[in-house]
Amino acid sequence: MPRIPFLNTLVAWLTARLIPGKPPSPGTERQSQRVAQPLTPTGQPEKIAWGAHVSAAFRDKVIAIARRLGMDPSHLMAIIAFETGRSFDPAETNRAGSGATGLIQFMPATARGLGTSTALLARMSAVEQLDYVEAYLTPFAGRMRDLPSAYMAVLYPRAVDKDPGYVLFRKGSKAYKLNRGLDANENGLVTKAEAAAKVDALLIEGLRAGSVG
Repeated sequence: MPRIPFLNTLVAWLTARLIPGKPPSPGTERQSQRVAQPLTPTGQPEKIAWGAHVSAAFRDKVIAIARRLGMDPSHLMAIIAFETGRSFDPAETNRAGSGATGLIQFMPATARGLGTSTALLARMSAVEQLDYVEAYLTPFAGRMRDLPSAYMAVLYPRAVDKDPGYVLFRKGSKAYKLNRGLDANENGLVTKAEAAAKVDALLIEGLRAGSVG
């Protein structure tokens, strides 16, 4: 879940894309859904992890965002699947009580840094909220070339460029308490590799028949 707001970096981006703090108007929503459908070299629609579980508009917008950010769209879908418990619900809230909300579990401070709030994010459609997902991830464009690094942009930004063994959380901290489910070997430490392991499992699941689309 995002921890650090990027207000100074993102104001210009948001000004060009949205009215800060206000969901796109219905007209804007219709325009955002008219994204040209991505095609493979054979002329078939591009398929991505978990694509069969979301609308065509959502899938196509994820692909367009991922291309702009230089990341794999299936990685972004796996992250959203993990953060929302496979629901892809823009109003999904963190069950540990952190206040995080939405597709990538925006923290309240992060939402404010993006010119909105968790309450407003929760009232958006999934397609609308993807604009804020892109806004949040834009500072990491070109650095999310593998799944662990992409997930670190969401969970723990300072670890995006770190090695797999980098320790994110230690037992006794509030952050560890909120993310202790990621401590696979239960040694009181959560590493970058451990944190990404469950997302990687969802990537594999999302690429199976019946989920890929």
